[in-house]
Amino acid sequence: MSHKSIWTKIPNFFDAIKFQESIFALPFAYIGMLLAIQDIPSLDKFIWITLAMVSARTVGMIANRIIDRNIDSKNPRAAQRHLPQGILSVADLLIPGILASLIFIACAYMLNTLALILAPLALLYLIAYPLTKRFTWAANLLLGWALAIAPSAAWIGMVGKLDWQPVLLSASVALWAGSFDIIYHSQDVAFQKRENLHSVATRFGIPSAFKIAQSMDLMAVICLVILGIWMGLGIFYFFGCGLSAAFLVYKYKLVKPDDLSKMGMSFMRINALVSCSMLLGTIGSLMI
Repeated sequence: MSHKSIWTKIPNFFDAIKFQESIFALPFAYIGMLLAIQDIPSLDKFIWITLAMVSARTVGMIANRIIDRNIDSKNPRAAQRHLPQGILSVADLLIPGILASLIFIACAYMLNTLALILAPLALLYLIAYPLTKRFTWAANLLLGWALAIAPSAAWIGMVGKLDWQPVLLSASVALWAGSFDIIYHSQDVAFQKRENLHSVATRFGIPSAFKIAQSMDLMAVICLVILGIWMGLGIFYFFGCGLSAAFLVYKYKLVKPDDLSKMGMSFMRINALVSCSMLLGTIGSLMI
């Protein structure tokens, strides 16, 4: 392979794994990091946790793309992705995936013993969860828990132990991310039924799926509020909770069970706004 073709494939690789969407999960990892010590972390801890989170998400996205490449090729919505189109090969993703796995393990090693012990389990979950849509409608919920690893993992990375507070934070992330995945895959109900794939929308219907997603978003906000009360966080944190709740309400103005046409970047940006609102609220609470 020529150097030119390698450099050409690098932008395609980052596009294939939607690298820019790391912003969805990173803020909650940083929230876990900050709340673990109720202070600003050292630079080296910040760097290792950032590298760990980005590399872990990279592994998860690569696994998703490789495992689902044949499904994607049949799905009109996903058929233009890089593997089905032949823009990238499996090797083009697999090699960076192995490298990202090694980086994740190395970061865990640099943080502490418990992080290192749990790192392979986290990787195993991230690699395996794309398979679940083949046999259970709870696949959307399991995707939520893949993102929910981040805040608890960051907490462990900071203090070397897991407490109940980060578990509650992770539960909130799981509910929020799972609700988004439920709505997002409502686009694919006809295709999933044809291919014998499973999701909440396929199992219960799109209107009921939206009600489930709304309930999960409500529970996510409640978990965040309880966490703030439990940890004695300040007014800025609760302002972040309120702002996040407003964005989640707006999400259901953009898309409805009978109108999924706005499931585009404007809808996707809601995730970034929610997570960034909570991060800024947490920073404000701890600093002021």
